[in-house]
Amino acid sequence: MSKLKIAFQGEPGANSDIAAREVYPDCEPLPCATFEDALAAIQNGEAELGMIPIENSIAGRVADIHHLLPHANLHIVGEHFLPIHFNLMAPKGATLKTIKSVESHIHALGQCRRFIRQHGYKAVIAADTAGAARHISETNDLTRSALAPKLAAAIYGLDVLAESVEDEAHNTTRFVILSREGTYAPRGNGPMVTTFVFRVRNLPAALYKAMGGFATNGVNMTKLESYMIEGNFFATMFYADVEGHPEDPPLARALEELEFFTQPGSLEILGVYPGNAKYRSQNKTRKRLKRPAR
Repeated sequence: MSKLKIAFQGEPGANSDIAAREVYPDCEPLPCATFEDALAAIQNGEAELGMIPIENSIAGRVADIHHLLPHANLHIVGEHFLPIHFNLMAPKGATLKTIKSVESHIHALGQCRRFIRQHGYKAVIAADTAGAARHISETNDLTRSALAPKLAAAIYGLDVLAESVEDEAHNTTRFVILSREGTYAPRGNGPMVTTFVFRVRNLPAALYKAMGGFATNGVNMTKLESYMIEGNFFATMFYADVEGHPEDPPLARALEELEFFTQPGSLEILGVYPGNAKYRSQNKTRKRLKRPAR
């Protein structure tokens, strides 16, 4: 029996590769050069699913994904939260003192600023973390290093000189799992998440009115982001996550009210899928424990 193929953006050893292996231990990860390539691999059947990062707890949303998803004709069927750890790796024989420069994705460099500054290394931007590790392994230069997941060191034969050098311990990336199949997950199997996009009508306070239905029906909206479309400063799409299933009466009423204030045909549900109960409950607990600022 052939293994389940999971498309991801990046090279072997990237965080997306790790996420795919965590959720589907027996899968065959399929590396793709770009997000467009990863989505195309799912669309044309080369891969059954895709593991795509959508936001990071430090860096915010992942560029391009919000623009690509509504037009990909794919559906979100799950989510996964991956704690992110960056490790300094270099060719065998290198030490922290021989290193002069460190290469990685711009977000990785930004999330390890203190470590880089502490050692006086020169930061060099690369296309992605695992790609930087592969490049460093090919140079065999003891003055050059990469910041990448530990899996990349094993794949490319590098030594890990320092582990978990990220500035913030809570660094986490949320991934969505994409499929060609658009079936909603059934109700009654734990917490559900509904993800959708919409564009409001050009009316005063349209967004405020559109959101009112979620408040009055007691629907928890966990994410709301806007982004421009069609190169127009005044054409704005919104991307949202809410807790619940469209067949739940409260959410059904809220979506019906939302549709009244949206541009015709612009409201599109991208997925109805199980929420990560463990991570979401832990996150709510952390928020409740925080004391208000004085």
